[in-house]
Amino acid sequence: MITEIEQETSDFDWFFTNGINVGCVSSGGGRLPLTISRSWENFEFMADFFRDLPPNSDFIINPQLKEIRRNLKITDRYFSSFIYLAERGIFTYDKTILNNFEDTNYHLVTAPVQPIMLNELPRNISDIILKTETTDLHKIHIRSMIF
Repeated sequence: MITEIEQETSDFDWFFTNGINVGCVSSGGGRLPLTISRSWENFEFMADFFRDLPPNSDFIINPQLKEIRRNLKITDRYFSSFIYLAERGIFTYDKTILNNFEDTNYHLVTAPVQPIMLNELPRNISDIILKTETTDLHKIHIRSMIF
């Protein structure tokens, strides 16, 4: 289990689906969905699986990002992990208000040109990721999977 203290003081990347595509959220010190925080094993298993995928897509950086994150200096270092996952077909999101544990607003950072589809995933991965889609996402405010 990932405790609330660990969640509040860390930046975890967690994965979800809208039933079609796969997204990754950078928690930025925010509360994790219960399906993520309850199982460290599933959390690590998902992260390892998606990070081990070979690159297969170009990506697009959200053209509204500078407007959304006015107070953040956006550098190559900021983009590196988002781009890494987008190149593997995953939409990436960041916490809009960092280090506010209760705030659940996230915005799109990068979008893959060739997104990975839920139905392309191995069954053991899709079974885990679908739990987040069906049980937790009504509490999280994630801007659209597209621009």
